[in-house]
Amino acid sequence: MPPKKKETGKSKEPVAASSAEDFEKLGVFYLGRPYDMAAKQAKPGWLLYDSKDLVTHAVCVGMTGSGKTGLCLSLLEEAAIDNIPAIIIDPKGDLGNLMLTFPSLKGEDFQPWINEDDARKKGLSPADFAKVQAELWAKGLAGWQQDGARIQRLRDAADVAIYTPGSNAGLPVSILKSFAAPAADVREDTELFRERISTTVTSLLGLLGIEADPIQSREHILLSTILDRTWRNGEDLDLASLIHAIQTPPVSKIGVMDVDSFFPSKDRFALAMKLNNLLAAPGFQAWLEGDALDIQSLLYTPAGKPRLAIFSIAHLNDAERMFFVTLLLSQMVGWMRAQSGTTSLRALLYMDEIFGYFPPVANPPSKLPLMTLLKQARAFGLGVVLATQNPVDLDYKGLSNTGTWFIGRLQTERDKARVLEGLEGASSSAGKKFDKGRMEQTLAGLGNRIFLMNNVHEDEPVVFETRWCLSYLRGPLTRTQIKQLMDSQRAAHAGTAAGSAAKSMKSATGGERPIVPPDVPQQFVPLRGSKPEGSELMYAPMLLGSSQIRFSDTKSGIDQTQEVTVLAPMTDGAVPVDWDQALVADIAVADLEQSPDGNAQFLPLPASAGKAKSYADWNKDFGGWLFRTQKLELLKSPTTKDVSKPGESERDFRVRLQQSGRELRDKAAGALRQKYAPKIAMLQDRIRRAEQMKAKQQAESRSSQVQAAISVGASILGAFLGRKTISATNIGRATTAIKSAGRVMKESQDVGYAEENVSALQQQLADLDAQFNAESEAMAAATDPLNEKLESISIKPTKANIAVKLVVLAWTPHWRDAKGLVTPAWS
Repeated sequence: MPPKKKETGKSKEPVAASSAEDFEKLGVFYLGRPYDMAAKQAKPGWLLYDSKDLVTHAVCVGMTGSGKTGLCLSLLEEAAIDNIPAIIIDPKGDLGNLMLTFPSLKGEDFQPWINEDDARKKGLSPADFAKVQAELWAKGLAGWQQDGARIQRLRDAADVAIYTPGSNAGLPVSILKSFAAPAADVREDTELFRERISTTVTSLLGLLGIEADPIQSREHILLSTILDRTWRNGEDLDLASLIHAIQTPPVSKIGVMDVDSFFPSKDRFALAMKLNNLLAAPGFQAWLEGDALDIQSLLYTPAGKPRLAIFSIAHLNDAERMFFVTLLLSQMVGWMRAQSGTTSLRALLYMDEIFGYFPPVANPPSKLPLMTLLKQARAFGLGVVLATQNPVDLDYKGLSNTGTWFIGRLQTERDKARVLEGLEGASSSAGKKFDKGRMEQTLAGLGNRIFLMNNVHEDEPVVFETRWCLSYLRGPLTRTQIKQLMDSQRAAHAGTAAGSAAKSMKSATGGERPIVPPDVPQQFVPLRGSKPEGSELMYAPMLLGSSQIRFSDTKSGIDQTQEVTVLAPMTDGAVPVDWDQALVADIAVADLEQSPDGNAQFLPLPASAGKAKSYADWNKDFGGWLFRTQKLELLKSPTTKDVSKPGESERDFRVRLQQSGRELRDKAAGALRQKYAPKIAMLQDRIRRAEQMKAKQQAESRSSQVQAAISVGASILGAFLGRKTISATNIGRATTAIKSAGRVMKESQDVGYAEENVSALQQQLADLDAQFNAESEAMAAATDPLNEKLESISIKPTKANIAVKLVVLAWTPHWRDAKGLVTPAWS
């Protein structure tokens, strides 16, 4: 039977489900079952939570031992089963338990992860204790109609990975990308751009041990000015180039004062040395290795499978935690702004212990991006879930727009008062009435694993008992255990890095800049990045071709213009330029320069490259090569008929299909509820009234039977005790008794009719339930976007739609190290 629809104005009731499969049908999360506070026991049915309600965010509070971690892990498990990815910030090390999923529920699977101290306390060997844990988990799951098959479903639905910034225990994370220029839409949003600069600078200075006021601090103002100038120009920064920029700022004035008056060079050098010492510290190298903080790549595997990306930061000190969390949140804001709007849940951001990151009074660097996410993320389908055991440390005004509160057992009256304050603010923002006295009484009666859920999308709060987790809750993972879990994934990442490093050029020698005739078109590709230690700059000649191509196809509804710029090697061979060897170059023609950068050496120029006529021939060849080779490759879903966007990878297309599928499913689920809820409500009401009539008829029938028995018995008894003759009175009594017996028969028939009526109505309800299940099964059986075989569409341009803009000699910068190895300095 489906949940009652919200549009009726009634609170959504628990739902009966015949199997665990029913939990996955309609985009709902199975969190537990309703709980009767008065009787101190669970009620029948399930507590199901609409996934799209998380778009308005959630807060979970509860003291140690309240079951808060179990509830939040269940929420994340449900998200994974629903193919919703998550970024998970784990300050305590508990959330790596999401990787401890054992579908076979065998003791040997549990044994590597048990707490051996617990085994010793119970006088059991590790193997025996592991077997006990496996049996405990199997029994616990069975009590909630779950089993190993649902654990397997969880494992199949999403990838799980543990990232360890500043450590190689899990997957390492590189922070270098965090100093790259933000996307254009972020740079164009003045408030968001200023916020990104402020949080980046504050967190970086915090890592250096400098508590800086954005308005008063020279350090903060200088670094903010550097980031503002470079990022506005679309230029990336790394720590090395930032150190140089501190010593030689890209501006001559700050405000109305010249740089040296505002921040003398001697003091700037001291700041640069602090940053250099940080960069040179052996332990800091781990911060520069590994995956970039690219949110889209973290949320999905290369195949488009959703991922639970757990960032374990328990090993970091407070300054390092704040630094990393702020950078991660800032990247989340940038990713969020690049997404399309949606009312369905696209992804989750979960933080296990928010203490210190979102305080009511202070303004740590993490608070600004968190506030932005809470205010804006709902429009983009990003749900933010925050958890804490310290309610007094939360900024409840900032959380006033949070839609769902999960509240467990609280430790102090002060905690309860602060939670009530937050609930009252959330109810007020949602335009709901708030019964403070009743809420206070409810909070006082909560026990372990018993939570109050206050959801603004429902009419009233509900108390529930949390379900058994699919993951094995063994407690915080050690560094060794994280390493053991991530060894296989780490090896795959290392292989990728080695493959990238193999792309370096072979050693070469150079000399003076060649003299080129004035009618030969030449440009210089701009230098990117900072100079590696012990390297020298060298320019190599290549042929740059730039074009504009229009791809048009009426059938697919595609009309797309693309800029294609390539660099082709030049040789002295029989074929000086082979466009088939060209590399796609991320270079804008407007960025090309007229002169080289500083002192540099040049590789020799092939003879044909010194003749103007060669470039006219190469221009013609370039146009022919474009016509022969260029095509727009698109993917099409046979099921939905959706077509990928130009430049969209297969992974991103599958991700988009998943999101559009969720949106369609949520819409269909709402329509299904609207269709069946009135019918079910009507039948339930008729059954209720029929049950009442049945009870009434049974009561009347029992009363009539008693009266008839007394009447007939009295007539017979009177005659038997000596009234030998049958008087008129006796005849009257007998007649009355016979009538009473007839009435009994009729009322017995009425009872039968009432029972038949109840049975018929219950059968109608069962039939309606079967119809609903059939329709929901059909909806759930939609093609899986991850595994669907996509069709390929290839669109070729016409010659008329190819415009060659430029073919020139392009001097490309490279770095040559002491060993003669040459690597590009322009990409």
